[in-house]
Amino acid sequence: MAGGAELANPLRLDVGSHRKCLAMCCLVTLASFQYGLDYALVGGFMAMPGFLKVFGYYNEATHAWAIDTTVQQLISSLMTIGTFVGSLVIGPYSARFGRRPALWIASLLNFVATSIMIGTTNLAALYVARFLLGISVGWFLTFGQMYVNEVAPAHLRGLVFAIYQCQLSMGSVVGAAVDYGTKTMPTKNAYRIPLALFYVVPTIQCLALAFFPESPRWLMTQGRNADATASLRRLRNANIDESEFQGELNEIRVSTREQLQKTEGKRLWVEMWKGVNRRRSLLSVAIICFHSANGSSWINIYTTYFLTVAGISNAFGFSIMMTCFGLLGVLASITIVRQVDRRIIIMGGVAACGLCQLAFAIAWTVAPGSAATGRVMVAFITLFTFFYVAYAPYAWLLGGEFPNNAFRAHTYGVATAMNFLGNWLAVFTAPYFINPASLGWNAKYGYIWFGSNLILFIFTWFFIPETRDRTLEEIHEMFEAGIPARKFKGYVCTDTQAMAHAREKDVEGPQVVHIQDA
Repeated sequence: MAGGAELANPLRLDVGSHRKCLAMCCLVTLASFQYGLDYALVGGFMAMPGFLKVFGYYNEATHAWAIDTTVQQLISSLMTIGTFVGSLVIGPYSARFGRRPALWIASLLNFVATSIMIGTTNLAALYVARFLLGISVGWFLTFGQMYVNEVAPAHLRGLVFAIYQCQLSMGSVVGAAVDYGTKTMPTKNAYRIPLALFYVVPTIQCLALAFFPESPRWLMTQGRNADATASLRRLRNANIDESEFQGELNEIRVSTREQLQKTEGKRLWVEMWKGVNRRRSLLSVAIICFHSANGSSWINIYTTYFLTVAGISNAFGFSIMMTCFGLLGVLASITIVRQVDRRIIIMGGVAACGLCQLAFAIAWTVAPGSAATGRVMVAFITLFTFFYVAYAPYAWLLGGEFPNNAFRAHTYGVATAMNFLGNWLAVFTAPYFINPASLGWNAKYGYIWFGSNLILFIFTWFFIPETRDRTLEEIHEMFEAGIPARKFKGYVCTDTQAMAHAREKDVEGPQVVHIQDA
């Protein structure tokens, strides 16, 4: 339980009683597979002769195929720009249409973008496809995360997001492995075969979503109480105790009603930055931006290229090993997420990531390009990947927990957009630092990211509240009460407990008509 405080979660605090919902969440989080797949595949393309013959050039001085820095930047960063643009419209779209239809639209965009990338040899068309793929991946991630945040039982949200990260890591492992198998092909098939993998997951998810209900919390914000009740019942096991079901339903019903009454007739884009909502929105944006602020983006997408430039042999093989260690990291976090506070996991993760970046930066400064430095780089990039992937899902989780039901899509969309803007900046500027044709810093780039991780550690210590095992309604009550971050852990949410123990006849009140965001 959260710091020993009595919780308002009326459900059984086990895993077996919620098998049905967990299975649905696992299929929805398959969307993250696409994100990991893209990072692994595109990073490998930059060192593939089959890809470079089409989109690169032959360097007469080195007698090897190479790629222009600008082209490299655009191929890598346009997907991130797409995620940024797509994220900005998530709030208005979701306010009207919900979570589930967005995942179908993301699948359609994925099919179009993948077909263009496989079929074209034109750089302009490739750039357009990368942008469309970015919108698709951004919607996959954001709407998938919002859905599981709103449907998973409170005590299992951490586990669900660990599974989400596991899917992402498996996408990276599969992408790196397929790149390794096709890297020596001299033809366009070297990158076309890996790209075909983008069709698999969206096809599975499109079929599965036809059998899944919409988010009950979103339905409540639309005033569709009967649909929300039916949705929640479909998400819970058939043998659930009726008092548990009614307790959870009442929490959602009453809390959402109160939240909507405060926003009725108001502009959500404005209200999310006022009063207590300003704190919630800023914290959501900050914690989600941890992903771009810790230096993961340049390592994830440029590992193979970076190691190749650094003179490390078998860079593809080491990339696969590092990706596998990332999967081990999230598997390790799964074993502790239900027992260890989220703040502890995040602070430990950013501290380890910062020290890893500092270690290989120092090694390159002392003995640049040596065999010993190469081994140090492989070791600490591997450790960085392990610790980053171990804590990464809980930053996404907290970012979705902080906003209330009325603002979640708007806040989460802005937070996701800011994170991908940060990713774009890191990916776009990284070649200037690591490319020998530019600054040629190589591993000394890690100095910058050590300082960034130090800031993240301090910020978490002072400002990020503990939400482990709390329902979204409990989190809302604590924010509304103005509880300091350090006191969330032991706070008793008496109002939410009363909702959980009430019956529908005790909480009847005037229905709130949903007002579309102006």
